[in-house]
Amino acid sequence: MTVATTPVETNPIVLRMPPALDMDDDQFFEFCQVNRDLRIERTLDGKIIVMPPTGGETSDRNSDINFQLRLWNRQTKLGKVFESSCGNKAAQWGRSFS
Repeated sequence: MTVATTPVETNPIVLRMPPALDMDDDQFFEFCQVNRDLRIERTLDGKIIVMPPTGGETSDRNSDINFQLRLWNRQTKLGKVFESSCGNKAAQWGRSFS
């Protein structure tokens, strides 16, 4: 079987916002909602990062990692496991509403 693939750009696009365009959390969430087809993150210093798609190999590895974490968590019952696009806010590292 032959599989045709298109190379995926692997570098994120970083948008630096002037202070006049700074968004609070609700505005950033709305920005992400109207751009749902993009994987958007915001750093603590206000940079908006648009991440490219992961591609097949990385997606496969991510799926395996998530499976392993979920299996481990079912045994330990220590909390919840989420995949990377769930939409979260991590105050220490930045914000993401992908």
